[in-house]
Amino acid sequence: MSVQQDRKRWLALAVIVAAQFMVVLDVAIVNVALPSIKTDLHFSESNLQWVITAYSILFGGVLLLGGRLADILGRRRLFIVGLALFTVSSLLDGLAWSEGSLIAFRALQGLGAALVSPAALSILTTTFAEGRERNLALGIWGAVSGSGAAAGVLLGGALTSAFSWSWIFFVNIPVGVLVLAVTPLLVRESRAVLNHRHFDAAGAVSITSGLMLLVYAMTRATQHGWGTTETIGLIAASVALILAFVVIEFRSKAPLLPLAIFKLRTLAGSNAAGLLLGAALFSQFFLLTLYMQQVLHYSALQTGVAYVALTLTIISFSGVAQALATRVGVRPLLPLGMVLAAGALVLYAQLPVHGHYFWDLFPAFIVSGFGLALAFVPMSIGALAGVPSSEAGIASGLLNTSQQIGGAIGVAVATTIATTFTGHYVSSHPGVGALSGAALTHGFQITFYVLAAIALAGAVVSGVLIESRAKAAEVETVEDLALEAA
Repeated sequence: MSVQQDRKRWLALAVIVAAQFMVVLDVAIVNVALPSIKTDLHFSESNLQWVITAYSILFGGVLLLGGRLADILGRRRLFIVGLALFTVSSLLDGLAWSEGSLIAFRALQGLGAALVSPAALSILTTTFAEGRERNLALGIWGAVSGSGAAAGVLLGGALTSAFSWSWIFFVNIPVGVLVLAVTPLLVRESRAVLNHRHFDAAGAVSITSGLMLLVYAMTRATQHGWGTTETIGLIAASVALILAFVVIEFRSKAPLLPLAIFKLRTLAGSNAAGLLLGAALFSQFFLLTLYMQQVLHYSALQTGVAYVALTLTIISFSGVAQALATRVGVRPLLPLGMVLAAGALVLYAQLPVHGHYFWDLFPAFIVSGFGLALAFVPMSIGALAGVPSSEAGIASGLLNTSQQIGGAIGVAVATTIATTFTGHYVSSHPGVGALSGAALTHGFQITFYVLAAIALAGAVVSGVLIESRAKAAEVETVEDLALEAA
């Protein structure tokens, strides 16, 4: 390979990583701007959550379909289409004039993100061969994915404080336009080599609608309760659609998700860990932001700056994580990362009512950043290990789906637990209000312990399912043949 070709590959990585950073950023950047959005657009309290939910439903629900479309239609092509939609909808978000317009445009933005993210990761997978180079590329990818949420809170606070909430969306436009301009020059087109041109429409409809309904049900449960007829009905319908998808895939001649892919134990273990880490991580950011703003009374900008320690730690140690993964494999590192992430959650559970940043939050941020780096990078490597190029898009979509659905479920459960135990504290302490620092902190503390248990479960699952590097090498050729045949 010539020096120019090699340089072009790494420039292509910079392009897709920039797009991924925007996608991850927009999951969190809106949170700190919600009070301003509520005031300017006259949102009702019940509808305000839809600014986040509309994005999450489309993003989490369409990822799997987006990954398969990238394989069939062309990864660069879908990346461009998704990024164009994401960029245009970002402009429309910033120009929104009412509740309904912003919610609709955020849904479009989520759809664009669901097309961009799996296409970008599958481009990485097909550009860099499995081994040291791909691990290095995934180390960069993991640093961006792991730090994007924290960076979103920082950037959201800065832009909202300095300008207005519209700029949290406008900031995507120059980046999106630049990436769109250079993508045809730097990113090569690729698609799966298949002996058919069939598309699994039934599978696509069932899994997309099932996942979207599940995200909606989780969000509704936090607002209306888990025991209501509507919530139970929605969850039951989503589970039925997902089960129908599994049945369809077993019978399909051209499945959207070839179920034989789960014979790769490292892939299965990495996705299971991604589901559980997503549940713990999304909830961690959600609760910590509430703690800093409602208990410590940090401003939006102060909250964002507080996350800098966590962001820099993830970025700093992601390089270490990819080097270690190349040397010792995924199996030792991913469980270790999950254990450290759990340890950080236990530290968060000790946060007092009158907390101090450097004594209480800062040490936990460092431990969390180290753990997340050691988890994200090996998880990405493991989720794509042994996957043939024809399945790169669907494997990428599967990993993203695992993390996003885990996050949706995690935040719903965490919100319910925190609210419940805050209520218990109020009922047992006469004269204490539900918004008092003591009551809120008590609810957060209990929830952080539950999240730590979820992260530990992820460590156990990944340790059991993921194969050692030697064992994986023995079966890799056999599994590749089985996947190609499927």
